[in-house]
Amino acid sequence: MKDAVYKILDTLGIGYMVTEHEAAFTVEQADGIYGHLKGGHSKNLFLRNKKGSQHYLVVAESHRPVDLKKVRRLLGESNLSFASPQRLMTHLGLTPGSVSPFGLLHDTQRHVQVLLDGALMEHDSLNFHPNVNTATLTLSTAGFRRFLAHLGHRVREVELDGEAGP
Repeated sequence: MKDAVYKILDTLGIGYMVTEHEAAFTVEQADGIYGHLKGGHSKNLFLRNKKGSQHYLVVAESHRPVDLKKVRRLLGESNLSFASPQRLMTHLGLTPGSVSPFGLLHDTQRHVQVLLDGALMEHDSLNFHPNVNTATLTLSTAGFRRFLAHLGHRVREVELDGEAGP
């Protein structure tokens, strides 16, 4: 899994650093294990609409509250919920605890839409799991944008802070 991530980054000429560590399943665990790494840290939410016909990957700054009502409105959806582990495996080839934007490599049909937290993208560098939660990959924000552009997924940068409203 992680080798495919490294290969595409190498192919695209995107520099990165890898830090191997014990498994981290939550933001709190990650803070204690690799929170010292410079750059933005994320939490990644894999969501589905009510019908299950559309899936979304929300990539947010790790400690930013994500208001699902606001996300729902931004996307024009009547309802959103967390996608099942089976849907996560089907669309991103990942298991819970290892959700990462690098899972988009497996979504060759570009079914998953991506929402990026604007505050996260203000960092010079970003940290993500390379599709396993026993390593963290650090790369420049510009390199991450180039990776996403290469994949051709629909990506929206949004502000996830503030009140959701009615």
